[in-house]
Amino acid sequence: MSYSIYIPQLAEVHMQTQVDERTQTLLKEYKEREKSNVFADKRFGEYSSSMSPEEKMLKRFALEQQRQHEKKNIYNLNEDEELTHYGQSLADIEKHNDIVDSDSDTEERGTLSAELTAAHFGGSGLLHKKTVQLPGGDGEKPKSRKELIEELMAKSKQDKRERQAQREGALELTEKLDQDWKEIQALLTHKVPKSENRDKKEKPKPDAYDVMVRELGFEMKAQPSNRMKTEEELVREEEERLKNLEADRLRRMLGKDEDENTKKPTHVSADDLSDGFILDKDDRRLLSYKDGKMNVEGEQSEAASDGESAEEEGEDSSEEDAEDSSGSDRHSDLEPDVESEEESAMLKREQRRAPGKRLASDGQEAREAARTELPYTFTAPESYEELKSLLSGKSMEEQLLVVERIQKCNHPSLAMGNKAKLEKLFGFLLEYVGDVAADDPPGLRVIDRLIVHLYNLCQMFPESASNSIKFVLRDAMHEMEGTIEAKGRAPFPGLDVLIYLKIAGMLFPTSDFWHPVVTPALVCLSQLLTKCPVLSLQDAVKGLFVCCVFLDYVSLSQRFVPELINFLLGILYIATPNKQSQGYSPVHPFRALGKNLELLVVSDEKDTATWQRRNLALHWASGLKAQTETEANHTRLSCLAVCLSLVKRCVVMYATLPSFHDIARPLKALLTEHLATTSHPHELQELSQSIVTEMETQERHYQPLICEKSKPVPLKLFTPRLVKVLEFGRKQGSSKEEQERKRLIHKHKREFKGAVREIRKDNQFLARMQLSEIMERDAERKRKVKQLFNSLATQEGEWKALKRKKFKK
Repeated sequence: MSYSIYIPQLAEVHMQTQVDERTQTLLKEYKEREKSNVFADKRFGEYSSSMSPEEKMLKRFALEQQRQHEKKNIYNLNEDEELTHYGQSLADIEKHNDIVDSDSDTEERGTLSAELTAAHFGGSGLLHKKTVQLPGGDGEKPKSRKELIEELMAKSKQDKRERQAQREGALELTEKLDQDWKEIQALLTHKVPKSENRDKKEKPKPDAYDVMVRELGFEMKAQPSNRMKTEEELVREEEERLKNLEADRLRRMLGKDEDENTKKPTHVSADDLSDGFILDKDDRRLLSYKDGKMNVEGEQSEAASDGESAEEEGEDSSEEDAEDSSGSDRHSDLEPDVESEEESAMLKREQRRAPGKRLASDGQEAREAARTELPYTFTAPESYEELKSLLSGKSMEEQLLVVERIQKCNHPSLAMGNKAKLEKLFGFLLEYVGDVAADDPPGLRVIDRLIVHLYNLCQMFPESASNSIKFVLRDAMHEMEGTIEAKGRAPFPGLDVLIYLKIAGMLFPTSDFWHPVVTPALVCLSQLLTKCPVLSLQDAVKGLFVCCVFLDYVSLSQRFVPELINFLLGILYIATPNKQSQGYSPVHPFRALGKNLELLVVSDEKDTATWQRRNLALHWASGLKAQTETEANHTRLSCLAVCLSLVKRCVVMYATLPSFHDIARPLKALLTEHLATTSHPHELQELSQSIVTEMETQERHYQPLICEKSKPVPLKLFTPRLVKVLEFGRKQGSSKEEQERKRLIHKHKREFKGAVREIRKDNQFLARMQLSEIMERDAERKRKVKQLFNSLATQEGEWKALKRKKFKK
């Protein structure tokens, strides 16, 4: 028996050692618990053991001196240097002091010919010219004022064309002289004498940096562009545009004239001096003199002169029309023929009456067109019936336009309550999509175009959109559960519920691990594939549509869906004629026996020969029955083609799963049976063969499960029986493995108790440290409070003593 002797001194030393260890480790971590910075000594050679302290100091001193003597301004430009381009200073070039072209036609502008002056500013020479005597001796009739003015205008135009031709010829000669001068300029270069060349120093060639700086000086400066408008500004502009269009439509519908509110031109008397106008801007030009010649600033270019000439020609033609139309009123004294004037007046009256009738008929047509035209502004509907009344009876494009204008006119940034209105609009549109899908035939094109507006509203209000989708799916699931409780089975839902499931996958992300909308939708799809039996061709079409939607949901996450594989196996099973040689029994919702066992089997070879592979139309899912047996057989073959395509997608997606090869065995058996059937079209056989080839070529990324080989049983031998002698303190009646297990359990308990004891000691140590910190803070606070009270008492005593002295005085 061993005895342990307790020595107080050794125990105290052991406890002090533990306290010191905790002070160096645990207390240090406790004090640095809120500190995240670390100080790193980055001095040269600080952690190098191969360098002596003298070497470290010398190296540090050398590095410090090297940093002080570095040249940092080698890239600064010399401020006194003047940059030039072809001998001309860049500063002078930037001033843009361009020399005015002296060849421009400045002197001719503003001058009037003598004939034009005499015609408009007095003189009766034009009206009283002598008639030219003809060779026959009879003189011609004198020309009227209108003919004289036309002749004068034609002559002025001819003079203008001649001046333009002279100007163009001068420009061509100038360009030719410039080209000739460039050719002979190299021959006239001035050679500097050698004596001057010696005195001049050779100029250093500019380096690449100087060349780049000079090139940058000649580059075009960036011009500021217009500011991009915010989303709110764009929305307000669109709202104003629609309001203006709606006001214009209402005006046309009421038959109001667009120009009735505009001011009509007042009558101007012949004696009016036109002195009641106001100049908008000062068009006067500044005069300057250069080299003794007058220089007019702001001279226009030749392009502007061409534009003026075109405008003048237009004005001349308009003047001619005006003179033709009102010449009889203004110059009646010059027209000798009065009968022609009366005839022309009668013709004008008839022309004025005819357009009036035409305008009346056009106005009636415009009013009718404005009434039938779609309004440009809409108020947000407060109920589904109101939205349905807005969209009913309109074409697809008009319905989309109405929904778009409702969103634009009720954008959330325009008013406070528009957000709630558009949130309601999403639910109304969702209900309208269900009604359109339930029509016969369903408006799938309208639904396809309305999804864009649903997506935009979902991006604006995701919470309300998710609540609306969940409400619709919840109602569908409750209805299906009620049907199952009542009848024991439930048929596939209508096309509206299937469209809702498709829309949910398009509006919300399907790759999330859990989503408040997509996850219930996945559960709903799996319930449809497991609880809805396939009793007709319509059910098969709906089930395949659910499979397509399911694959779209899991295409990114690549989740394994056993309900999907089971349904595709069932479709292949009911499309196979020979079911006894397969070795596969279908699983619910399919049955091994019944009248629907060969629902997709096609026995007519003519229908098989005339079948062409096309997309499976959704009108079968809406309840539309086949008109003939041939159409039904073609639909069966289309269902089989869709099923094989989905199987191929599943093989490609799930080929890397360890358990897929076990699931692929019945698939391979069914596909082999389809290949053995010669009644199927050639395209279906090729598709089946490609799926089988894809399954065989997929590599296995795992080791197959193999039963472990058992060791051979040895022969029985006569071994002696060993009996252990009882010993004190040892547990008997157990095997070696049991004893080893008990030993490990005892060791685990001992270590666990030791760890708990150490943790408890650590907590006690930290509690003592925290208590000591609190006591130190309290003592410091008491000391400061006591010091404050003492100072206040001293001040109070001094104040009382001072008061007593004053009282004594």
